[in-house]
Amino acid sequence: MQFSQAQIESGYASAMNLAKSHYENFPVVSVLIPKELRKHVAVIYWFARTADDFADDETLSAEVRMKHMTQFEQRLNKTAGGDPSDELDAALLNTITECKITVQYLYDLLSAFKQDIIRTRYATLDELLDYCRRSANPVGRLMLQLFGLHNAENVQYSDKICSALQLANFWQDVSLDVKKERIYVPEAYLQKFAVSEDEVYYPEKSGPNTRKFKNCMRELVNITDQMFVEGQPLIPLLNGVFKYEIAWTVLGGRKILEKIRKIDYNVHHERVRLSKFELLQLGISSFFYGSSQRR
Repeated sequence: MQFSQAQIESGYASAMNLAKSHYENFPVVSVLIPKELRKHVAVIYWFARTADDFADDETLSAEVRMKHMTQFEQRLNKTAGGDPSDELDAALLNTITECKITVQYLYDLLSAFKQDIIRTRYATLDELLDYCRRSANPVGRLMLQLFGLHNAENVQYSDKICSALQLANFWQDVSLDVKKERIYVPEAYLQKFAVSEDEVYYPEKSGPNTRKFKNCMRELVNITDQMFVEGQPLIPLLNGVFKYEIAWTVLGGRKILEKIRKIDYNVHHERVRLSKFELLQLGISSFFYGSSQRR
């Protein structure tokens, strides 16, 4: 199906509205993104958010959610083949063509979200990081492509930051994920600190936040924070305001970890989040932080 430029721009507008309406721990389409790239960022966000929402829809059975994901993947097949189904798909095709993005990164995202439907446990941190490789790292790589900065060195640092963001989100959302019968805390860490699944699933049975669970989360939070540190060398390699966008993202992720520490790792009773004011503060801080990073 052929779409006019006006219809394509309408698709971008719909994607932009979605990006502005969802809470995230990082800026999605901020003022730090050059105006000409914002629509491309928005349509990639629309693609990832829509697929993730299909996988997470608790009102539907796993079978129905997987069916939705398969249909969404078929839409991507058509779009990548030059036959978009609607205005949003037409906008995505325009971004794929105009920005020369790697379509495999979009398929990687779908692979991770499908996995969320059928898998609820991870034995090791390496298994969880493989999930991050497909659920988070493609987004960073796509951003690098949009900005013309996709190379081996930048990808290496970007992957660290994106995986750390995904892990920070897992530790932030423990209390929400258990309601979906998911535990992202690797079984190896539960065993290391002698934490039973009941202490994660049913914290009310174990009373207050246990020392064992705190120690487990403390180590995972520290590992995640170190990954942010290892990814920070990306910032001075970036151009213009993009470095401040990524600095903002890193500060947001590390702020979540800081807030988890402040609640004494009580994540299975309480979910921390960033307020709009905190996001604004971090946005301002990103200029100083980004400028201070040197090669």
